[in-house]
Amino acid sequence: MVSALGNGVKGGRWYGLMDKVYAPATLSAAWRKVRAKGGAAGVDGQSIERFAARAEEYLCELGADLRTGSYRAQPIRRVEIPKGDGQTRPLGISTVKDRIAQAAVKLVIEPIFEAMFLPGSYGFRPGRGCRDALREVDGLIREGYAFAVDADLRSYFDSIAHERLMERVATRISDGRVLDLLRAWLGQDIFDGLERWTPMQGTPQGAVISSLLANLYLHPLDERLAGRGYRMVRYADDFVVLCRSQEEAVAALAEVRDWVEANGLALHPDKTHLGDCRQPGQGFEFLGYRFEAGRRWVRKKSLDRLKDKVREKTRRTRGDSLARVIADLNPMLRGWFGYFKHAHHTSFPRLDSFIRRRLRAFLRKQEKRPGFGQCKADHRRWTNDFFAQAGLFALHAACLAARGSR
Repeated sequence: MVSALGNGVKGGRWYGLMDKVYAPATLSAAWRKVRAKGGAAGVDGQSIERFAARAEEYLCELGADLRTGSYRAQPIRRVEIPKGDGQTRPLGISTVKDRIAQAAVKLVIEPIFEAMFLPGSYGFRPGRGCRDALREVDGLIREGYAFAVDADLRSYFDSIAHERLMERVATRISDGRVLDLLRAWLGQDIFDGLERWTPMQGTPQGAVISSLLANLYLHPLDERLAGRGYRMVRYADDFVVLCRSQEEAVAALAEVRDWVEANGLALHPDKTHLGDCRQPGQGFEFLGYRFEAGRRWVRKKSLDRLKDKVREKTRRTRGDSLARVIADLNPMLRGWFGYFKHAHHTSFPRLDSFIRRRLRAFLRKQEKRPGFGQCKADHRRWTNDFFAQAGLFALHAACLAARGSR
């Protein structure tokens, strides 16, 4: 895309981009991305399915509005979703049409910013993901970068300063109409129940364009630390700086703190610390894992979240057969193991035992017998082999198979 836009750049700044945004091919590609991701309706009540029924007509209307400058973004519907620790986080739901417009702009401008983003940034970037970031962390620890600065930005998406963000956008984008669109999306009114307000800062989590803008806002931090020789691995607003000594880690934390405060952000005082991750009790958590005592573990929150999902699918009052319950469990267990298979092997037998105990309690309930599936008689009747023959995915067996194939 950058090479295709080559005629529209002067001095490293891009202009004349708007015609690429409302081009039918761009809008069609944007619609495919929005449709594939799905999601709830915005404030206008129009679902993905309703838009799809007249997609060609609606895309023509959107293209005309963007071309003539009559496009106006609608307010964002705000909902609270659980975080897994008893708390919630806000999620902004734009209308389908606004999502498509944002996706079209992102398709055009993302390659421009991708060309300058640094290798240590992994979140929400094409061809990069959590596994790549975790692999980088593993490699750095093996190379001796064991002193970790584990920093947590408090309410990052809600704290981004609009003017600072737009200044960073303007270092590469000079098309006024594209800049106006971005400003309009940053200033979209928010509906939360009966309340309505205009945000003075922040970019809503859940908006299509937010991930790119959030990465752009933190890009100067990436540059600052890399320029001073620090090894930072960042996934969106979740990052860790890995150092060779305690003194280097202390200096890195000071650099992070100075930059964060100068850019209108704040570190969470209770979730920011440093330590030697080779030592027990001094580890850090990153992307669902805990790195401690020279090993990689599944962090407690990730374990608890899996157990909650298993409990939901194995309710004793569920009126399904064992085969149906196992068929419901297995895709979830396979997906979970696919991500956490690099954790220490001792994590998996305990989880297998928990899952089988839930299933034994479920089978007891079907026979109208109280109990939690923990007695020896239940273990003799419904053995581990019984569940294996029933097709239950076993995490420990999968771990052994994965280790044997390396």
